[in-house]
Amino acid sequence: MSPGNPVPLSCQRCQRRPASVHFTRVVNGEKSERYLCEECAREEGAYHFMLDPQLTVHNVLGGLIGQVPESSHQGTSSQVVCPHCGYTYQRFAETGRLGCDRCYETFRPQLDPLVRRIQGAVTHHGKIPGRAGARLKVRQQVEHLRDQLHQAVDAEAFEEAAKLRDEIRRLEVSSTEE
Repeated sequence: MSPGNPVPLSCQRCQRRPASVHFTRVVNGEKSERYLCEECAREEGAYHFMLDPQLTVHNVLGGLIGQVPESSHQGTSSQVVCPHCGYTYQRFAETGRLGCDRCYETFRPQLDPLVRRIQGAVTHHGKIPGRAGARLKVRQQVEHLRDQLHQAVDAEAFEEAAKLRDEIRRLEVSSTEE
């Protein structure tokens, strides 16, 4: 499917039943999409695992946990225990769930490689709605300008530093007026 094409309402294989299963496959940067009814998806066989009731986020996560090399864990990870809730990393590996918000910090050495494997990075850079996004953009601009200001001062480029300082002040004043 190309971005401009509408989503088909009927199965792309049998053309009779409504498409209820959507598959996106990316191979070597080439994206292909298929919209099938559940029956055709089962018949194709390649997708049977998607319709398996045992396929849950926790089971997938649990499978990935086993794929993180043990050398990336500090010490024996199964012995790590959250001091707040008593949850163990071993229990997380079995259930795919953490016990409390502090588990994230406790298990960070074990979770970071896992999150990096799933997400590609350990930090989230998502979308920010409306005004909050505009304010964040100004803050990021100011941070960038401050970095440039420090570099200009270090290089003794004082005229450039003065221009950067004035631009920072202008951005800060305009962001407080909104």
